[in-house]
Amino acid sequence: MRRAGEVGTVARRGAALLSGVALLALFESPAQSQTPQSANSLPPVTVDAPTQQSIRRTPAKRNAGRVQSTSRRATAPAAAQPENVAVESQPSQSGVVPAFAGGQVAQGARLGLLGNTGTMKSPFNVTSYTDKFIRDQQAATAADALILDPSVRSSHPTGGVVDSFNIRGFPINEGNNGEFAFEGLYGIAPTYRIFTDYVERIEVLKGPAAALSGIAPNGGVGGVINVVPKRAGEELTRFTVDYGSAARFGGHWDIARRYGDGKEWGVRTSGSLRDGDTPIDRQSETTGVGSLALDYQGERFRSWLYLIAQTDRFDAPSRPFLMASGLQVPKAPDGRLNVTQPWEWSRINDQSALLRTEYDVSDQVTLFADVGGSRTNVERFFGLPTIINASGDTTSTPQFFGLSIDRTTYDGGVRTRFDTGFVHHAVAFQASVYHDALYRRLTNGSLVASNIYNPTVAPTQFANEISGRPRLSGSELTGLSIADTLSVLDERVLLTLGVRRQGIEANNYLSNVGTLTTSYDKSATTPVVGLVIRPRDNVSLYANYIEGLSRGDVAPQAASNFGEVLPPYIAKQYEAGIKVDFGRFATTFSAFEISKASGELSAGRFAATAEQQVRGLEFNVYGELMSDVRVLGGLSLLDGTLTKTAVAANVGNTPIGVPNVQANIGAEWDLPWMRGLTLNGAVIYTGKQFVDTANKQPIPDWTRLDLGARYTTAINGRKTVFRANIQNVTGTTYWSSVASFGTFFLGAPRTYLLSMTVDM
Repeated sequence: MRRAGEVGTVARRGAALLSGVALLALFESPAQSQTPQSANSLPPVTVDAPTQQSIRRTPAKRNAGRVQSTSRRATAPAAAQPENVAVESQPSQSGVVPAFAGGQVAQGARLGLLGNTGTMKSPFNVTSYTDKFIRDQQAATAADALILDPSVRSSHPTGGVVDSFNIRGFPINEGNNGEFAFEGLYGIAPTYRIFTDYVERIEVLKGPAAALSGIAPNGGVGGVINVVPKRAGEELTRFTVDYGSAARFGGHWDIARRYGDGKEWGVRTSGSLRDGDTPIDRQSETTGVGSLALDYQGERFRSWLYLIAQTDRFDAPSRPFLMASGLQVPKAPDGRLNVTQPWEWSRINDQSALLRTEYDVSDQVTLFADVGGSRTNVERFFGLPTIINASGDTTSTPQFFGLSIDRTTYDGGVRTRFDTGFVHHAVAFQASVYHDALYRRLTNGSLVASNIYNPTVAPTQFANEISGRPRLSGSELTGLSIADTLSVLDERVLLTLGVRRQGIEANNYLSNVGTLTTSYDKSATTPVVGLVIRPRDNVSLYANYIEGLSRGDVAPQAASNFGEVLPPYIAKQYEAGIKVDFGRFATTFSAFEISKASGELSAGRFAATAEQQVRGLEFNVYGELMSDVRVLGGLSLLDGTLTKTAVAANVGNTPIGVPNVQANIGAEWDLPWMRGLTLNGAVIYTGKQFVDTANKQPIPDWTRLDLGARYTTAINGRKTVFRANIQNVTGTTYWSSVASFGTFFLGAPRTYLLSMTVDM
């Protein structure tokens, strides 16, 4: 336990020291208030026409430079901006980067340790989806919100209990430890699903990011999905009522206020209640979400407190399928059919909290410290159906699954800016500690038979809930990170250099018993190198080398080296690309290669001899083609290969769940002859995927069409928006995706969504 333990001790002490220094600033006298604004700082809104046209930006005059975290001097909120006006890439009062033209994506995003960074000065491919885009999509979860990202595919079914993804061909959030980052930190966001009620931005950093964000708790290396929470900006009082087929109704609230002579204090609360039948047979879902964000913005000291509670309850939740070996995957059934029994269920409750603090020692030096955690309680009773023949017959054994997950995280560090000659430096240092503990109880029911084309209802079974949950696993991830972004020639050239020392300690316990079975204690050092060259203000050439980390395995009993602890698996990414900003319209083109090692049993010995490689080309487009036409989407071409494996016949095969093509295009059109009316549509395409490494069990490619409309008007002087969306308009039946362990999922049926939003 020595190597990772040393890293952990230094990280814990560093984080605690820096936390204490920053928290001492709480005793600082309140800052002298800035010029006070009227309590009614939000201008009156009269909406009786289509969304306002964007202001044309002149790239040569724009300074979309590096955005420094959330540090700022002004405490009064900025004047409200029209939702699709593109402005300078500086943090708004709410602490987020403003939207690009069209209002669907932002002009920058958080890059872990590096903080908020403008898109044109980032050496990575990252997209930040705005609250406006999420609302217009009527996206209830993160999976709904990321539907138009060509690099991302949801790997869990609609109507399921988990949001999991493939990014650049590698899995994210497959497991029980939760891999959504929240304000750049793991261990805060709800474990399985992110509801958008409390989301201001959903950011997707594509590719490994160990040096920037640390090791992901489940070892995901495809990218980082970061949740930027809502916080108080302008005053807001917004209510929404909504309907989803077949008979699901809900309501949502979002209220923000600022107080104090200089508007130093902010409060924002949001949440929703939804209940009813989904479009999937015999399935109903009840969700409740509540969130509270408090903040203080002083002259030198700033602090934010986020609290979230959510519950997600399913009857007959959708389940993925396993395929018996030696059989072809049968044709997908109607997406409304459900082999899950009506007496199978799931209940998941999450509570999360995060306290963030920043203190400006000087104009060039900022200390920061964060502490938070989350608790998840899971009780569910369902099985995992296996398709056993070409006729679609299935068998499954319901299992009661009682699981408790406790996670804590804290970090501290310093950001500083200085010059050495003509070179400007932006340096960040961070010490971090993440801890999780899982407790679980399993009991089995009786075998159930059904059919994917003609589901049957079996006699009711009841969960055998035994009190007490023995410990299942625990881990501690510690890290020390430092990065320096060097810039010259008025930020025409930016070079980012960084390194992270990562410690990994883990213990696994015998299921349902709680006795220790294996321990893990290893450490690794991961670098990051990023380069941006800007020959013009609106053109960026970029390249990066960065690594990802996954916890190594412990050799199983069948191996001659039983009990040997393998070092952390390293994923390596090489990427280069170009970004072009045309003022109201922007594109990104990138080429990348990611290779990741993994353990396997070969010739009786367990070793890290397997390797998966994905090479890809990505093209992203977003913004306004014209003042009344907006587009968002792109194309991802993937070449996945099993480059090393103990089964010689599988070398050169395509990895499980990696399609060769992913394409998305969404468009919006403000009708010129009917003020306030906007039509929208999207086409989503995914190429063929394989369920097995032998590539004998493919699922075919598929295409989905979504259509919608919204109408913006004013009723009694209050902005009101009506939205209507139809997902899978043609009712296509398809297998949508494959998880890394070979389970595959049925695509969503035709679904109708309606809502009305009023700003009071």
